[in-house]
Parts: sequence; structure tokens; C-alpha cells
Amino acid sequence: MARIVLGVSGGIAAYKACELLRLLTESGHHVRVVPTEAALRFVGAPTWEALSGQPVATGVWDDVPHVPHVKLGQSADLVLVAPATADLLARAAHGLADDLLTSTLLTARCPVVFAPAMHTEMWEHPATADNVATLRRRGAVVIEPAVGRLTGVDTGKGRLPDPAQIFAIALRVLARGAQPVTDLAGRHVVVTAGGTREPLDPVRYLGNRSSGKQGYAFARSAVARGARVTLVAANVALDTPAGVDLVRVGTTAELREAVLAAAKDADAVVMAAAPADFRPAVYADQKIKKRDDGAVPVIELAVNPDISAEVGASKRPGQVLVAFAAETHDAIAHARVKLQRKRADLIVVNEVGTDKVFGADDNQAVVLGADGTRDDLPSQSKDALADAVWDRVVALL
Repeated sequence: MARIVLGVSGGIAAYKACELLRLLTESGHHVRVVPTEAALRFVGAPTWEALSGQPVATGVWDDVPHVPHVKLGQSADLVLVAPATADLLARAAHGLADDLLTSTLLTARCPVVFAPAMHTEMWEHPATADNVATLRRRGAVVIEPAVGRLTGVDTGKGRLPDPAQIFAIALRVLARGAQPVTDLAGRHVVVTAGGTREPLDPVRYLGNRSSGKQGYAFARSAVARGARVTLVAANVALDTPAGVDLVRVGTTAELREAVLAAAKDADAVVMAAAPADFRPAVYADQKIKKRDDGAVPVIELAVNPDISAEVGASKRPGQVLVAFAAETHDAIAHARVKLQRKRADLIVVNEVGTDKVFGADDNQAVVLGADGTRDDLPSQSKDALADAVWDRVVALL
């Protein structure tokens, strides 16, 4: 059970922090809510106290004998601020300590995560950009806001990410414990996820059973470690991880185009998606019908491009490529061939089949390195496996 300080600043998204608080407490964590005075205009202290089971205060003059403005930060395992307004980010970046929340941020020696929420113009203002850069440089995780409906009729970047996705990022930060929290800070990483679909006719396609869970785990883990993440998702029915730039694609050709564009300035590319190896050579404009004579249509296939190999062939010095090998037999032998052919730095090897890997919440893999190393990763959550692979990527970077 972790000791978490949930900071809430004065934005309309403060009401969403109630759901975040519930997720944290119901997962067994001890949570102390520290709102700003402005936050209490949106959600009152009795709500926070009822949901957390802990007293709520905003000023440094409350409960002075216990010195909360120092002890809260000193004893916390995580400080999570959601929503973090432009004002709160500015005060945190400049080291102000005029209330209990900003004082706690100054005394905290644990990981600190900010989930910003504000209007697009405020998020894009150079002052806010500088404040965010300052906080990230100091080791804080500042999650990129989501794009969507804002206050009133406005739509744009600045929406608070879904509380469940903020919760998932918080869990990844906590899982790393005393390890460097933001060892991917300043890095741009590209992660692919899901399985591509190759249209056969207006109602049918060739595809595979990839759920996208492992790729999404890589994206969550990278956000929690401070990276700027471009997530290229193919036919995935999962909630978007907080803090990613999401690019949706359908076919292998679309995946290729998105990956090659995003990889140009990426420090690492993780090809966790499962592109279809083949596509129908001819697309039927109308649904292929059964014939009265029972004859079965012949479908000619064409080979899809090998996107990982294409990225590997054009890698910049220092850029890291992580390829994947999903095999049903002789997995290691096939993976070693792929590792060399794709010019990858690492390849994650999975044995797949019925009830194996696809759609599961856990994964077991072998990671082979271009330097001849081999790491056998035990069965664990896909989030934990993603962290283990990122550890190897960080070492290469």
C-alpha cells in the first residue's frame, strides 16, 4: 500500500478527480487529498474527506503542530496533481509555497506526476510550455493533456485524460519504486499496437487476433518514464492511454506510412503491432457470393512490406529499434533470423497460439539482443514486461 498525496487545483475538471480518488483508494492505497482554495469552489472538502477517509486542508496554518506542509511531502510515495491548472504548473515551476499543495510539492522527494487540464490557448502559451519544460527537466512526469471537449463549446488539446488512464500511469510510476522515474525524459518514442486488417471485399478482411494490449502497455510505461509517445494503433478496442499522441490506422500500408513518418525524429521505435504478412492481391468491389455449384473462390495473396526491416534499414546512429517475433514453433531460431534481417537492436520473442499471448493480460517472452544477449522474462503483466524491455532500451540509448 502506497502513501499518495492527490493534489487538486482549481479547474472544472476537479470533479473528475473524485473518480481518480476512488480508483486509488479501492486499490488499497492511503490517499490524502490536498486541494487548493480554488479547487474547493468546484468540489467541497466534505466530498474529499468522505471519499478518502482523511482530513482536508488547504493552508499551511492548519494543524500546525503536525507540520503538514513538510511531513506530507516527506512521507509520500507519490504526489499526483490532477487536474493541474496553468496557474498551479506556474507556481510549481517557480518554487512558490503559498499553500499546502505547493509546499508539499517542494518538500516531496518521491515521484511527482502532473495531469494538466486547461483551455488549448493556455496549454499552448509559451509561458506554460516553459513551465512544463522546467518541471520535466527536474524529473517530474507531466502527462500530455487529451484532445476533446473543453469547458463550454470549445474543443481542443487541454482536456484532462480519463481518470482510469491517469490511474494506470500512477501505478506504473509506483511500480518502479526507487528507480529513476523519468529515464526517458526528452526522448520521443514510437510504439505500434494491434493487428492490421487487409480488405478482401466490402465486408471481409484478412487479419489476426492481436488485441493491442502489449503495445498499449509499452505506451503507458513510456509515458510514466517521461517520454513523448506516438502510439500507432491498428484496429484496437482499448481506451487511449493518457499522454500519448494517438494515430489510428487500419491496413499494413497505413501502418507503414504512419510509422515511417513518426520514426524520423524518434529515439526508439517499438514495433509491438502485428501487421498482416499478406493481403489480397485483388480487392473485390462487391461482396464475394457463394456459388450455386459450390465452387470455392481462389484468393491470390500479395506480400506486405516488412515495416520493421524498413525502419532498421534507415536507422539513424543511436536510434533503437525493437522488433517482435510471434512464432508457433522454433521461436528462438526464427527470431534470430528476423533480428539480423530487420537490423533490430532487440527482438521480443513470443510463442503464440490458442490462449497464448493474444488477448491475455500477462505475457512471457524472450528478449534477444543484436549483441548476442538473451534475457528470459518470466510470465508477468504486460505492463511489467514493457518496463523490463524499456530498461534494456534505456541502456542502449
